[in-house]
Amino acid sequence: MRFLIKNGLLAVLFIGAFHFSSHSQSVTGIWRGYFIADNGYQYRLEFQVIQNDKTFAVSGVSYSWQDDIRFYGKATMTGNYMKTSNNFRIREIKTVEVKSYTGGGTCIMNYDLQYSRSGNEEFLEGTYLGKQEVREGPNPYEWGDCGGGKVFLRKVTTSEFYIEPALRPKTNTKPPVAKTNPQKPANKPAVKKPVTPKTNPPAVKEKPPVAKKPVTPPTKVDVDTSIAKKSEITKPGTKPVVITPSVLKTRENKLAQTLVLNDPKVVVRLYDNGEIDDDTISVFLNKQLVLSKKRLSASPIELKFEMEDGEDQELTMVAENLGRIPPNTSLMIVEAGDQRFQVRITSSEQNNAVVRFKYQKPK
Repeated sequence: MRFLIKNGLLAVLFIGAFHFSSHSQSVTGIWRGYFIADNGYQYRLEFQVIQNDKTFAVSGVSYSWQDDIRFYGKATMTGNYMKTSNNFRIREIKTVEVKSYTGGGTCIMNYDLQYSRSGNEEFLEGTYLGKQEVREGPNPYEWGDCGGGKVFLRKVTTSEFYIEPALRPKTNTKPPVAKTNPQKPANKPAVKKPVTPKTNPPAVKEKPPVAKKPVTPPTKVDVDTSIAKKSEITKPGTKPVVITPSVLKTRENKLAQTLVLNDPKVVVRLYDNGEIDDDTISVFLNKQLVLSKKRLSASPIELKFEMEDGEDQELTMVAENLGRIPPNTSLMIVEAGDQRFQVRITSSEQNNAVVRFKYQKPK
């Protein structure tokens, strides 16, 4: 769902539809991550999904919010599995809870997500489109009227909200049965062994989300001000002397992707990929430290640099820790002119991740 904010103020969203491989496991469970709107704004997102294994119908709820609770929303969802295309399409039916300090209407959303697996982790990535919600009467709007964007979710075991009853662990409600020894002859009184009744563990109560006090809306993104221009790395007319840091020598530097750019001005934004779990990284540009021990979150860490025709540059992501859910994962968004790239980064205590940039001046 998206909040329609009047007078050009910030809008929020919230939605669903899934695209999976035919070999994927059940999508039943909790998926948490974030979405990035086409205008660059990013919000946290959680799905609680229930799949019918016989009919492949999908239902559930979605939550969309920001950590400062300037807005929050919950919506019900329904969808189906399209066997011929291995595609899940799920849409919001209606919003059931909406809180916004800026006001405005809401948009319902439609997602199309691709399932993938890396080791023990499962991901959903794809796109969404939205249209304005109409509470009564026919809806004259089309998908896309409320914009669209990218979605990144990871399957998790816990929720930050109320867990739907169908997703809660089942408990044994049968009372314990005490066993007794058979009756012995009358000349020897029967001795019964004490029986310790079995008890179920106490049910864990769900803690409702704690609303925080309103805060002054932040700027568009929390941006790290580190800027690495070539002129700042080397002085004109001098040849740089680069000393390779030890962390780039002792760990294997694995090439994640090579990007060919047609604009010399490059903007890189780094986010935590999936659940925010305290992943921390350092970043080297051409073996020189430009970002030191930065914690990844839903707000981007931003880095800018410039290139010259025919030259290559490399960004190396070094894991300072593995977070609560190993390995250290991040999402890199690269913009150069009208080009936009998405690179999913994985690094560990043994391997660094390298992204290589090649600039080719347009003819």
